[in-house]
Amino acid sequence: MTTSTTSPLRVTVWGENHHETSEGDRSAMAERYPEGMHGAIAAGLRELLGDEVAVRTATRDQPDHGLTDEVLDSTDVLTWWGHLRHDDIHDEIVEKVSQRVLDGMGLLVLHSAHFSKIFKKLMGTSCALAWRSTDDAELVWTVSPGHPIAEGIPHPIVIGAQEMYGEFFDVPAPDELIFISSFTGGEVFRSGCTWQRGKGRIFYFSPGDQDFPVYHHPDIKRVLANGVRWAAPRPGAAGAAQGVVSMPRPYFDGARLTGGWTEGQVDA
Repeated sequence: MTTSTTSPLRVTVWGENHHETSEGDRSAMAERYPEGMHGAIAAGLRELLGDEVAVRTATRDQPDHGLTDEVLDSTDVLTWWGHLRHDDIHDEIVEKVSQRVLDGMGLLVLHSAHFSKIFKKLMGTSCALAWRSTDDAELVWTVSPGHPIAEGIPHPIVIGAQEMYGEFFDVPAPDELIFISSFTGGEVFRSGCTWQRGKGRIFYFSPGDQDFPVYHHPDIKRVLANGVRWAAPRPGAAGAAQGVVSMPRPYFDGARLTGGWTEGQVDA
């Protein structure tokens, strides 16, 4: 555990909270995730990052989906897990989250949140992929071992049972590819990718399905902790986006441009 001498990183762990509360899934979810998936993710961050972070949770069923202006304005890094209720998320909340990312807030997009409104908006693509849920084993291979998100991560991470995600994954080419997964059926998947949008950093990480207790896996918890650290706003990056600026004229006070080629000039 690391003790911070500065203000803690403010992390909001957002969860769809559908499987945890739906009649068909509630009992099984209570066994796998007694505090919900968002609770398990938040607990892992507190365990590994300690006083470095101040972690809270928010869920879809709260007013404003738990993402009020006050919450968003006091969030440095937002993690997002969703699955079946993407279309329920209010567009105005998506717009606010998107603007916060552009202004410097970090965003971790987890597993089936590849189809979330916020991720599709920031990527500009369908974010579609192949999948199969038949208890596949997953190996998560590190392809960028020097990256901060890969620090302390074994090669590979071994997940005994997990939903398969496979290519083609319809996202823009990642700025950085950190992890590639392989599965029992031979499929491969770009399972750990980063992008920058505006001043904000985005990390997509696929392992973590509602049918498997993957968010209790120690290596997965470490990846998420590393991802939160990496996505934190950097000094000078936070703040409102630049608006349209009308520059005063003339730029050179009383000076003339001489000695260069100008339109109409004829070579000797």
